[in-house]
Amino acid sequence: MNGTGGTEVKLDEKDLKLLELLRRDARTPYSRLSEELKLSESAVRKRIARLKRLGVIKRFTIDYLVPGEILAIIMVKVQPPKPTPKVAEEILRYKSVERIYEVTGEYDIIVVARARSSIEMNNLIEFIRSVEGVVATYTMVVLRAY
Repeated sequence: MNGTGGTEVKLDEKDLKLLELLRRDARTPYSRLSEELKLSESAVRKRIARLKRLGVIKRFTIDYLVPGEILAIIMVKVQPPKPTPKVAEEILRYKSVERIYEVTGEYDIIVVARARSSIEMNNLIEFIRSVEGVVATYTMVVLRAY
């Protein structure tokens, strides 16, 4: 597995199980994690610190959906000479953008964004379309999340 900077990161079974537990609930207490992993709490803390330092854990966040809020997936097609990572960095600065993925396929970037209104979402889409290097977008509004 590649970490930050393209360096090879070695993860053992305990690391993988820890990541799965945190993915399901990032607020799981260290005491519960230590029980599940059959490790001491200090060992769990050290593993989490190591995974953060290596860039495997990028951030702890929550998964939510506010009633009336618009959650959208925006696919972005990029054309040279502007490199895709530079386009992604520029889009990420917009306040409504929650997450960006660089992907393979017809589109180059997937943007996950939240907005309080259709006007706010439209403003984001127009911003993305104005970024140098962006040649097309395709937006899907999430109707329900499970």
